[in-house]
Amino acid sequence: MNPAIWLSYFAQASRRLPIIPLAVGLLTLSLSYPATAQERLLRTLTVTGRGVEMIPTTMTQVQLGVEVQGKTAILAQEEAARRSTAVVELLRSRNVAKLQTTGIRLNPNYSNQNNVQRIIGYRAINTVSFKIPTEQAGAILDEAVQAGATRIDRVSFTASDSVIAAAQEEALREATQDAQQQADVVLSTLNLTRKDIVTIQINGATPPQSQMPLFTRTAALAGQVTIPIIGGEQEVQASVTLQISY
Repeated sequence: MNPAIWLSYFAQASRRLPIIPLAVGLLTLSLSYPATAQERLLRTLTVTGRGVEMIPTTMTQVQLGVEVQGKTAILAQEEAARRSTAVVELLRSRNVAKLQTTGIRLNPNYSNQNNVQRIIGYRAINTVSFKIPTEQAGAILDEAVQAGATRIDRVSFTASDSVIAAAQEEALREATQDAQQQADVVLSTLNLTRKDIVTIQINGATPPQSQMPLFTRTAALAGQVTIPIIGGEQEVQASVTLQISY
C-alpha cells in the first residue's frame, strides 16, 4: 500500500476511536430513564382505615362449679362428683349450648401448729361452662345453685355467631371506606389524584367479649329471687391498610 494512503487511513481511524466511550456513556444514560419513570409510577400513599360496629349481646357464657370440703380425698371427691352430676343433668335438661367440663381439682388443706404442717382435710372443685340466651341466664343460675353449685366463676356476654359475622363484614367495609376517604383528603389537598390500589392488608375484625365479674360462692343464694342478668353491647372493630399509587 502507498505510504501516504496508509497514513491517511490511520489518521482517520484514530479520530474515530474516542467515539466508543461516548457511545457507552450515552447508552448508560438512556438506560437510567426507565428507572426514573418507574419510580414515578410507584409513588404510593399508605393509609389505615378503621371500622367499628356495636351489636347487642344476646348470649351469656357462664362458668360455674361445685366446691366441697372433706376429711379424706375420697369423701371430698365423691361429694363433688355427686353434686356435679346433679348440676350437669339440670343443665342438659335446660338444653344449654356448648356444655363442657373446664376443671377438676383436688387439693389438701393444711394447718400449721407449732411450726408443724399437717393435712386436716381435702377440697375438691369441679367446674363446667355453657352458653345460654341472656334472658334465661338468671333462672338457670338459680336452678344450678339449688342443684348443688357453690361457685359462679365467670359470666360474659356475646352476640350470636350470625350477628357477629355480619358485624365483622360491616366493620371491614367501613374500614375500607375510611382508608379511601383519608387518601382522597390528603391527595386532593396536594393537588394529586388517587390511582390504583397497590396492596391491601386486612388487620382483622375481632369481637371482644364483655365480661362481668361475679361472686365465687353462691350457696347462700338458693331459694332467693332470680338473679337479674342484663347483657349490653359488644364492639366489633376492624382495620384495613391500603397502599395507593398517585
